[in-house]
Amino acid sequence: MKKTLTVLLATIFSIAIYSQKKNLAERLGYPKDAKLVIIHSDDLGVSHSENAASIMAMEKGSVSSASIMVPCPWSSEIAAYVQAHPAADLGLHITLTNEYKYYKWGPVTSIDKVPGLVNKNGYFYSSVDSVIRNASAAEVEQEIRSQVIKGKQMGIDPTHLDAHMGTALSNLDFFKAYLKVGHEYKIPILITSFFAPGLKTKLDSLITDKDVVVDNILSFSPGDFKTGFPAFYTNGIKNLKPGLTYLIIHTAYDDDEMRALKGDDPDWGAAWRQAEFNFFTSPECAKVLKENNVYVITWKEIRDKITRK
Repeated sequence: MKKTLTVLLATIFSIAIYSQKKNLAERLGYPKDAKLVIIHSDDLGVSHSENAASIMAMEKGSVSSASIMVPCPWSSEIAAYVQAHPAADLGLHITLTNEYKYYKWGPVTSIDKVPGLVNKNGYFYSSVDSVIRNASAAEVEQEIRSQVIKGKQMGIDPTHLDAHMGTALSNLDFFKAYLKVGHEYKIPILITSFFAPGLKTKLDSLITDKDVVVDNILSFSPGDFKTGFPAFYTNGIKNLKPGLTYLIIHTAYDDDEMRALKGDDPDWGAAWRQAEFNFFTSPECAKVLKENNVYVITWKEIRDKITRK
């Protein structure tokens, strides 16, 4: 009887604790059923055009966060901006691929230490599949750590880590390496099964209460061209659900620099990036966010109120 009573009390206590557990919105100080969104610009550091447009979109538009590609040549420019604007919500866009035809970069780590990450010319592979086939999880972990260290040496205190082309999330072993480095430096990382659906069943056994899992991803893809950028994003914002949505965009100017970098590739090209910049700096974007009671939040809130609390 005593044993039964003990088990019953323990069960009641567990249920009570669970019922009191706050969801992400509440932990951040928002209503329980709040529609939260991080409007995020990827690829800073890839070009001056990308940096300039993304800074403008954050300062004058609705973009709340962005991330820097440390291996890229223009990362030093955005690092200088970070030092002059420490309140800006800027993380690291962990880069393990290079999809550009003529514009190339490779790892921060010495190539002899991560040979599986590079092609015969010493640059990152252009596809995620090539990285999965050739790189080990140990090499991925070493390069992620090197990019974090390099970012800090450049004066960046990252608000978060996310993954260029989803590579660091593309399989379980890579994800474990990515998560390990985030935990090591107490930096929140983008966690979603969007890039690798197989991760979904594994997440609960890997993450802690200091981690945040994104509920939904909203991002324009080549198949959405018929809808058009304004209509796609307006409809997406109107249909946001309670929880955290990660809205991924790429903001740059349709100028000579970006046209030269992307060449004749229209996907995520100069005109594409200009169109996303145009919408997310428009009064129409700000209006639809307000009318639909959307809370635009930052990674810095998550880092400071959850990850490092």
